Amino acid sequence: MTSVSPAWAQDDGANEIIVTAQRSGAPMWTIDTPGGAIVLVGEIRAVPKATPWFPDRLEEATAGADRVILGLKPKVSPGDVFRILFAGGRITRLPKDTTAADYLDPVQAQRLAALEAKYDQDYARSSFLITAFDLLARRLGFSRDTGKDASDVVEKAARRAKVPAEPVGTIRGEDMLDSLAEAPPQAHIACLDAAMTATETGPELIARRGAGWRASDVPAVMANPLEQALGQCWPWADQSVGGELRGQWLAAIDRAAQESGVTLAVAPLRVLAEDQGVLDQLEAKGFEIRGPDWRPVPPARPSGATADDPIEK
Repeated sequence: MTSVSPAWAQDDGANEIIVTAQRSGAPMWTIDTPGGAIVLVGEIRAVPKATPWFPDRLEEATAGADRVILGLKPKVSPGDVFRILFAGGRITRLPKDTTAADYLDPVQAQRLAALEAKYDQDYARSSFLITAFDLLARRLGFSRDTGKDASDVVEKAARRAKVPAEPVGTIRGEDMLDSLAEAPPQAHIACLDAAMTATETGPELIARRGAGWRASDVPAVMANPLEQALGQCWPWADQSVGGELRGQWLAAIDRAAQESGVTLAVAPLRVLAEDQGVLDQLEAKGFEIRGPDWRPVPPARPSGATADDPIEK
């Protein structure tokens, strides 16, 4: 387990950066290193404007940091633009002569039909990913009336304060588009199913997700059907893209642990807090992580039950 030197523990400037960042209201974790500290901010995109957090305090903390790590940066070439144009039909529509009913089970097909009737839409030929995005963004409206996202706040603050900032890594646009274009319709059914669940539940999910994030109730955010739907959809659910992203975050934090001073990093909350995600893997590597609980709380056992008794659900 990583230890912190007495000299660093007495560094009031570093402690002030950490406390200021924590006062922003965004959930975060700190890791002491031999020569400094790492502050990991867990981000959700599309934070509702009604969520009362304080971006200015995160800006202030960023200005005092020694370096900043931001999210993955796709590398898109002119050729990738043409690939989108030529692959458009494969990405947006189901294969020729097939409809949603050819892939969904009867219950899923019935739920989709009910949503089509409710919103006066025809999803029969749309790819399941496009249908899921339409349900979440336009029907549920999770991307409406949003405020500042943590990564945007930190990126702009670092630029103004001339704090060195870099993406955690890059991924070729070609790889992302290939994985999307080549995926069969069945690969996106879990995404559609989760998006239907979130849309059926209703817009209250949006406020609950924001409130859980602001309260650092990470298990509640991760269990929110909206967050689960976003995590079930491309690119997060794509094993090649998602796996590469997680590996890049672990490598970046390993490198930051060798640096002196304070590193402030903004990572997607689901990448940090998912089962066997970045926080679990950092802990397994021996890092001492301070911050809110990120694992789901197991159900309580009935009074008088023993460890061998089954847990009631």
